[in-house]
Amino acid sequence: MKALLIEDTLTSATLVSHQLRKIGIEPIVARDGEKGIEQFKLERPDLILLDIIMPGMDGFEVARRIRQLEQAGEWTPIIFLTARTSDADLEKGIAVGGDDYLIKPVSETVLAAKVRAMQRIAQMRYSLLVLTRKLDEANQELTRLSSLDGLTSIANRRQFDETLLREWRRASRQGKPLALLLADVDRFKQFNDGYGHQVGDECLKAVARTFTGVLRRPADLVARYGGEEFAVILPDTDITGALQVAEGMRSAVENLRITHRYSQDGGVVTVSIGVASVIPGRTEGRPADLLKAADDALYQAKESGRNRIAATAVRIPP
Repeated sequence: MKALLIEDTLTSATLVSHQLRKIGIEPIVARDGEKGIEQFKLERPDLILLDIIMPGMDGFEVARRIRQLEQAGEWTPIIFLTARTSDADLEKGIAVGGDDYLIKPVSETVLAAKVRAMQRIAQMRYSLLVLTRKLDEANQELTRLSSLDGLTSIANRRQFDETLLREWRRASRQGKPLALLLADVDRFKQFNDGYGHQVGDECLKAVARTFTGVLRRPADLVARYGGEEFAVILPDTDITGALQVAEGMRSAVENLRITHRYSQDGGVVTVSIGVASVIPGRTEGRPADLLKAADDALYQAKESGRNRIAATAVRIPP
């Protein structure tokens, strides 16, 4: 433990330094306020013992400046050394950032007791900071988990809804296109019933990983929309770009070659994808209109034979 002793009187500085060493604390001595501030910056001591009456900058000003230099969450105990005992001096010392007083001449017993008290306070404060950080981390992790689908570990419906609204507003402000894909695993009920729920879950995980792998931009989002249905948000993407992404996803799932002997459409797991894109700034529509267009396109892809993509225009209600 290091203590910064800011004291202009040689006799007092020598006495207090000796007392500090006796209780196992290494003193760093500064003979005026300016040097004390410089030593604080260099050494970052565990404790400051500060004379009030000094030439030039007094102890009150030194304490005030030290408090300004401390980083967020940082606290260094400051004990004033003084022959002044008035209530006004005590009040001013606390107001500028001091924590306690020692009356000169300094008693070795009182000094040791004050230092131990400051150590306890510092330790309790440190423990509280550690606990606060742990709670912050736990809250962040809870927030993260609340936005993920428990099975596939991709975004859940809640995060999808929030992201779609946010990206719609951003696209509206900037006058840029926003694309949405809705994908459905073809004949998944037959797959799930035939192979069992555990195999069905593994299939959904594989599809989620594949979709995620196709996306390249950090702003793109793939989410589990519900059951065997997935949704993909593609900011700043027109219909041409969205169709390219959709085809990449469709072919990637087909190329997994997951056996589906209960399907009449080729014997492997496939997906159908509906695609829609709009520039919100040029319409009076809502995110729900984009979602409906993608859902209509998905229906078309299913009706056209599955394992394919389809697109529809976004229709804005009058």
